[in-house]
Amino acid sequence: MLSPIKRKKSLKNKISLLVFLLIICIVNAHEINGIIISEDTGKPLQGVGVYNKTTGYYMYSNVSGYFELDDVSENDTIYFYRLGYETQELVIKESQFISSINMTLKISPASLDQVLIVSKANVLSTFFNVDLKTSPVKSSQEILRKIPGLIIGQHAGGGKAEQIFLRGFDIDHGTDIAIDVDGMPVNMVSHAHGQGYADMHFIIPETIDNIDFGKGTYYADKGNFNTAGYVDINTKKTIDDNVISIETGQFNTLRALNMTRIIDEETSSAYIASELMLSDGVFESPQNFNRINVMGRYNFNNYKDESFNMAMSHFQSKWDASGQIPIRAVENGLINRFGAIDDTEGGNTSRSNFWINHNKQLDEHSSIKSSVFLSKYDFELYSNFTFFLEDPVNGDQIHQKEDRTIFGAKTTFDHSFHLEDHDAQLKYKLGAGFRYDDVNDVQLSKTLNRQTILERLAYGNIDELNAFSFADLTYKKNKWTLNPGFRLDYFKFDYENLLATSYDNKSENKVLFSPKLNIIYAASPKLQLFTKTGLGYHSNDTRVVTANNGKEVLPTAFGTDIGLIMKPMDRLVINAALWSLFLQQEFVYVGDAGIVEPSGKTKRYGADLGLRYQLTDWLFFNTDVNYTYARSSEDPKGQDYIPLAPDLTSSGGLNFKNLNNFSGGLSYRFIKDRPANEDNSIVAEGYFITDFNLNYTHKNWTVGFIVENLFDTEWNEAQFATESRLFNEVTPVEEIHFTPGTPFFLRGKVSVRF
Repeated sequence: MLSPIKRKKSLKNKISLLVFLLIICIVNAHEINGIIISEDTGKPLQGVGVYNKTTGYYMYSNVSGYFELDDVSENDTIYFYRLGYETQELVIKESQFISSINMTLKISPASLDQVLIVSKANVLSTFFNVDLKTSPVKSSQEILRKIPGLIIGQHAGGGKAEQIFLRGFDIDHGTDIAIDVDGMPVNMVSHAHGQGYADMHFIIPETIDNIDFGKGTYYADKGNFNTAGYVDINTKKTIDDNVISIETGQFNTLRALNMTRIIDEETSSAYIASELMLSDGVFESPQNFNRINVMGRYNFNNYKDESFNMAMSHFQSKWDASGQIPIRAVENGLINRFGAIDDTEGGNTSRSNFWINHNKQLDEHSSIKSSVFLSKYDFELYSNFTFFLEDPVNGDQIHQKEDRTIFGAKTTFDHSFHLEDHDAQLKYKLGAGFRYDDVNDVQLSKTLNRQTILERLAYGNIDELNAFSFADLTYKKNKWTLNPGFRLDYFKFDYENLLATSYDNKSENKVLFSPKLNIIYAASPKLQLFTKTGLGYHSNDTRVVTANNGKEVLPTAFGTDIGLIMKPMDRLVINAALWSLFLQQEFVYVGDAGIVEPSGKTKRYGADLGLRYQLTDWLFFNTDVNYTYARSSEDPKGQDYIPLAPDLTSSGGLNFKNLNNFSGGLSYRFIKDRPANEDNSIVAEGYFITDFNLNYTHKNWTVGFIVENLFDTEWNEAQFATESRLFNEVTPVEEIHFTPGTPFFLRGKVSVRF
């Protein structure tokens, strides 16, 4: 037993040791802060990553270009990075803890070494934007093709939203992928043609600045349709030059583009962009396709504590279509691949948008972001999938139409701080918002020659409200990052049936809680391991919800990812993941037939592998390979295939930029044969398609050409197992009906910047 004197001495030694350790901590752990500006403009830069290679801690500069990074010690290496700028490296000296650090970044062509692996759930999308910068999209249809693992197909003459495939889903036109543009949702709930319908043709490709995406159900701020993944498209706040571009090619194709700066001041800027697209298409019956886009955008930034931007856009499109044709009609010589059974298909659509985004920096650690949007949307589509199956005299043409207004808003509060021991970072995000859809005269009718209504199958008014809140927490300590979150959604569905002889209005509501959890382990600055899990959902059509008394309103999806991202060299990035996704009910409204088709529970397992390699300053290679095992969970083996679910896809390309004034690239997309029905007795053929483009720039002029389907491959872009009957047939036949893919398609382009 120690004497009182020795106990006192022991206590004194312990206190001395604690004081010493505290002093060491204070001496060695400091804060650095400062302002980051662009050498080109002299203005502060927002969104610059500030990364401590030693600790793995990072943050981003705010609206004033200000950054503040804690837990920094002498001799730590700090990186300042942003895509499109040279990465700056700073080794910390003791004197830099006393004064602010002013960092200037130089503009530089996009490069893989400008992007670092940091501990956030969707870091892969940052590397993906190098693909976007080095090989910009050349059409609105190509926007989604840039997403690793995502395949699209058009099957209505270019005017209809694309068919989407991702992670073993035939997403149709958007049922299982959430798509936003500048915070405004693209997907349409309770749409006349299909749930989640996502028509992105109102986006002018040249206005796209970057794309943020994530696969799976793991993101608290993403709601409806975020099961297979999400895509957030951000348009440019400013443009560097005025642009005029003319593009012309085969099949009477013409595209004209104009982008003009109208304000260019110290804190304010604005531009107008417009696009005109005309084409007869590859079909025997001319498409008579025309589309016009106009967008104006204003941006304000005081470079202190506030930024504000707003945009207005209008889009309208009109087309004729030859529709999907049965294989037997081609094999029997009735028509050729580009012919039609009913060439009176087609439609017209328009969308006018207004959106505002506001960002207020409350202090060095807190900000609040708000957005509001308003859309006026019209849609009208004529289709004939079964020809003379139901009506052998007039045919089976159907008419789908709606008149919609969408209004919504969202506010998010962000706050970050260090815990008391300065040994861990903590960030949280709280958000709330709503979306309201007022859909009038939504209808499905049998028609004749796009003129006469033979019978109304469905006709009514829809009111659908989705109010939501979410919380997202990021806790980082040493090499570990924990990112739990949750989302709370409230839906109210209301449908007024205008076909009823008396007033018929039904209403249902539903609340859904969706937890998420992402765990990231930064093994080194060049290797990140992660696991992700969470619940997501897609809502059902209001007409289905009210007809079924609120059953199967919000089918839940449960997903899990385990994977890694590694950067063994500055210009080589490899990503890999194993994943699973279980869906409670693939149960959606089939607008083409006016019926409900519940498919029961489904399961999907898969693997993703991607590689991005910058071989030289000007040569870039990327490839992604994706495998999926997709089956129904409730049907017997052999009868459990999910129609049109792809099991193997791949896409990639070899692109070059700024090589003696030349730029261009070769890209490919591949999809393997896949089952078209539940027992795999009907198969949708796969394809491998290669595209090519080449441009030459002299001073402010650029000339070039674009080739789709370089090797003139015969392929089917959209395919369905459909039962139909031709006008001369006694009995119907179920087989593949397809839309032929574009053959060799050459376009030339001239543009000037000034």
